[in-house]
Amino acid sequence: MPSFPLSQNQLQAMAHFLRSLNATAFEMQPAGDVSAGSHLFFGSGGCAQCHTALGRGGTNGPDLSEIGRQLTVVELEQWLKEPGARNASGYSVVNVRLRDGSSLRGFARSRGTHDLQLQTLNGQLRLLRDDEYTSITEETSPFMPSFSGPAEQRRDLIAFLSTMGGTPVGPAAAQPNVTPDAINAILEPAPGNWPTYFGVISGNRYSALAQITKQSVGRLRLDWSYSIPYFGLETTPLVMDGVMYATGPNQVYALDGRSGREIWRYARPRTPGGTIAGDAAKGANRGVAMVGDRVFFVTDDAHLICLHRLTGAVLWDVFMPEQPEHYGGTSAPLVVGDLVITGVSGADEGIRGFVAAYKVTTGELVWRFWTVPQPGERGSETWKGSGTELGGGSTWLTGSYDAETGMLYWATGNPYPDTDGDHRSGDNLYTDCDLALDAKTGKLLWYFQFTPHDLHDWDATEPLVLVDAVFHGSQRKLLLHANRNGFLYVLDRTNGKLLQASPMVKKLTWASGVAEDGRPKLLPANETSAGGVKTCPAVRGATNWYSTAYNPATHLYYVMTVEDCTLYRKSQNGGFGPVRDPDDPAMKYLRAFDIETGEVAWELPLIGPPEANYSGVLSTAGGLVFFGESSGGFAAVDAKTGEYLWHFEANQPWKASPMTYEVAGRQYVAIASGANILSFSLSDK
Repeated sequence: MPSFPLSQNQLQAMAHFLRSLNATAFEMQPAGDVSAGSHLFFGSGGCAQCHTALGRGGTNGPDLSEIGRQLTVVELEQWLKEPGARNASGYSVVNVRLRDGSSLRGFARSRGTHDLQLQTLNGQLRLLRDDEYTSITEETSPFMPSFSGPAEQRRDLIAFLSTMGGTPVGPAAAQPNVTPDAINAILEPAPGNWPTYFGVISGNRYSALAQITKQSVGRLRLDWSYSIPYFGLETTPLVMDGVMYATGPNQVYALDGRSGREIWRYARPRTPGGTIAGDAAKGANRGVAMVGDRVFFVTDDAHLICLHRLTGAVLWDVFMPEQPEHYGGTSAPLVVGDLVITGVSGADEGIRGFVAAYKVTTGELVWRFWTVPQPGERGSETWKGSGTELGGGSTWLTGSYDAETGMLYWATGNPYPDTDGDHRSGDNLYTDCDLALDAKTGKLLWYFQFTPHDLHDWDATEPLVLVDAVFHGSQRKLLLHANRNGFLYVLDRTNGKLLQASPMVKKLTWASGVAEDGRPKLLPANETSAGGVKTCPAVRGATNWYSTAYNPATHLYYVMTVEDCTLYRKSQNGGFGPVRDPDDPAMKYLRAFDIETGEVAWELPLIGPPEANYSGVLSTAGGLVFFGESSGGFAAVDAKTGEYLWHFEANQPWKASPMTYEVAGRQYVAIASGANILSFSLSDK
């Protein structure tokens, strides 16, 4: 090939052209008036009527917030000229003939041999099975018209689209408020919906669904499964109007609740090692929150992200901490009215914990409550030494809410360092506490500390279950808390007063009981030392974050409990050693407690290693309790007696709690198992 006698300017032009064939439009930043292109996109050009960009726009087309990084300049030009040449996946327009003679038109967001997930042009998702339609006809002409403006407008529009490299971090512009109906759908969910992490905002994983009963549970079978590329899922799926929303680390999936078919997914890269630590670095994520058209989840590096429920488009992205430190994110947020509220993880590595509330529409911070007070603030007198700067107090489990009183309840984690309290003498408020906050302002209304000056990593991050029940002859507003330190607490949730505290486990050596003022009655020789002190419960606790449930029909409270001990050493960085006694091995039990007496009504020993089972429980109006077995099975027992009624051998270590939902008159029970979402329903025979 001969050389070409090109001038320097010609060579540069040639090089620029060749690079443009492979470089993204975002890298090339072609000439044009970006501001004019933005006005065209969101205004007279009509693009935003269908497409979302930077959190604004419609849903009848794919999100374009990252299109500058996805296409070259040439591809952008071709796409505007011939939109049908690049038909976006999930946006083929189809006409569906239903068996009742009516028809539907919309986008085939997903489709299988026996089902169709249709998004109608007015923004509704119709989840159809093949026995509900007779034909599906795909339209040949593209839904999106070609751009017909003059060359100058085309240039400006391409210049604007080329800047689309993702939604920026920070609050979004003002958006329409959520409707009262959308808020009520969370406060008082329709039968069959599961709109929050625990199913209801009271934190009680109890469902009024009763199609699956003690008599019919024997016909329960696996209906469908869906795999997520992460082993050890901790997610509890949410279901609204038949659509399931499940998570993995930095991943959100919208699935058809009847078939498990994926409708959309959102994913971002996991944070590199060394930046974050603990469970967040391992990939733990427990789920999403939602209200109206908005879905919220927390990333591993403590970003709170809002997605559109129809498309998965990012509407806003805020970084929650004021400073990076070792903050992580693992919990499912909670929506309360027009606020989305969540917390952070990282206390074992040293953070200053907080709970924070953001506007659901924009991501704007409304309030923040710090769980470790600074000098001069209320509670700071309980810290003697230098421990308050990074004192811990993570808030990594979803809270509960009482709509009648407007009180928000949130649990806090251990102080830091875990087993060495030399530089943090005192009670160390507000670690290991239940906090009652004004949901609108974040003002502290009351607190209850379970383990003052904790030296054993006994987080209070267990479910806060709110029930209205007769207690010792009086109707009371109760808060039930099965605590990691080995005691089951019953509080008056209006004022935080202790009503009852009773041992949940037999292996309990650090305290003989709990006094009327709520303080534990400490036993001698349980403070940590350099050589190590055997103390019970173990560091994983007599229970942990896995879900509990109270059944109003049986008046029993169901808790996974662990009989185990740990050798605790005084250390600045993890001072825990196993205690292995072949004559008295660690054992996990599913126990049903009478909350008025604290006594065990029945219990089931769970064969297998306790550390392999982080399954919680689900109780239903069908008279059942569902849970994961330590041996890897998924089971159902009689809620009143504990009698085994059904089991399914999943052969997986459990890291998640079960939930239930209903679609088209059919009840399902679902749970995350290993790397799969499993959904069960009754067979027809």
